[in-house]
Amino acid sequence: MKAFATVLVLPVIALILAGCGSGETTTSSTSSANYGAGSESSSSTQVSAKSGPEVSAKSVSGLGTVLVNAEGKTLYVFAPDKGREVTCTGSCAAVWPPLKVEAGEKAVASGPAKASLLGSDPDPEGGEVVTYAGWPLYTYVADSKPGMATGQALNLNGGYWYAISPAGKVIKE
Repeated sequence: MKAFATVLVLPVIALILAGCGSGETTTSSTSSANYGAGSESSSSTQVSAKSGPEVSAKSVSGLGTVLVNAEGKTLYVFAPDKGREVTCTGSCAAVWPPLKVEAGEKAVASGPAKASLLGSDPDPEGGEVVTYAGWPLYTYVADSKPGMATGQALNLNGGYWYAISPAGKVIKE
């Protein structure tokens, strides 16, 4: 009988020790074949994806509700991108910094922004740029504080720049 109790206790102690110090969440239950009737075996590990840049929305005077970054700065689309690919690079990207997502991250939608419209495209200069409804997203260096949209309908660096709505519509006003 003592040997039987040891056989039951050792695996339980091993499970407890294996769970200590782990950064992951693990759930486990014992198998009916090994430890008794009525229990089922299941084991799962949950590893959450790393959160990346936040895309939200804010009302901007004259434009209505537009997409903004985590700092509340207006996000723009570049007409030459045609809702397909990043074309603003080099000196253009110095004036219109793309909203980048790091490897292993995923952009996060909040407020009226829709997670289903978020994605990313390769940046020819390396990494990934956050997209919304297929459009790569950029900020404008002249927008020095939240709520500004001085880049709206500007023809600069090879094309027109427009804010975008949470519905994914380019605002051409």
